[in-house]
Amino acid sequence: MNRFKTSKYKNTTPKIPKKDGWIANVRGGSFTSQGNHIKSSCSLVAFNTDQAGGGIVGLSSLNPGPDGKWTVTQIPCHADQVTDLDFSPFDDNLLATCSADETVKVWRVCDAGQDQPGSAEVTLTPGDGRLEIVLFHPAASDLLAVASSKGVQVWDIKRDSALTVLEQHADQIQGLSWKEDGSLLASSCKDKKLRIFDPRAQPSAVQVCESSYLYQLPVLDASFPLNL
Repeated sequence: MNRFKTSKYKNTTPKIPKKDGWIANVRGGSFTSQGNHIKSSCSLVAFNTDQAGGGIVGLSSLNPGPDGKWTVTQIPCHADQVTDLDFSPFDDNLLATCSADETVKVWRVCDAGQDQPGSAEVTLTPGDGRLEIVLFHPAASDLLAVASSKGVQVWDIKRDSALTVLEQHADQIQGLSWKEDGSLLASSCKDKKLRIFDPRAQPSAVQVCESSYLYQLPVLDASFPLNL
């Protein structure tokens, strides 16, 4: 008896849309960062672009307009490279960006064909150097996890200071992931350790796992092996 199950995806191939389904006139960024360079909500897609030397986010709708074409607009967000961006899971038009200029900004963006905001609704200054990752909490609408090179903070976007400052990592942070209910936060690090935090209880990791290779993290769910 074969103890390995045959993958149902082994014979699948990607289906590339025809050119009339492509979003044209997009100039992506070529910068290096630990965060994402493209993110989507249910109605919008935002991406990093290197036009004007960085700090610019491109925005487009997921669906074409009445003429069958997509409108792409640009938002000057930061004074330096945009390193990560994330849409709120509770609001399709609420976009958080972080940057090498050491700030996090929260934007109320509009549909791609409309005038975009000239300034952010909220600007946060964690004061921990260049920022690499920003991630909305999956269960609380106003909470953000923010990672710098070696530190992680949890912010309420309606306050002027961090709710929690987690212990420093030994090396470059490479990824963050919330558990689905928001109770735990995991980080992966260049020191090949996966750290699990309970930000509400203590700033130090409640569990540390070692691995030969870690980079991006999946979303933590009930099946994730935690020995708490």
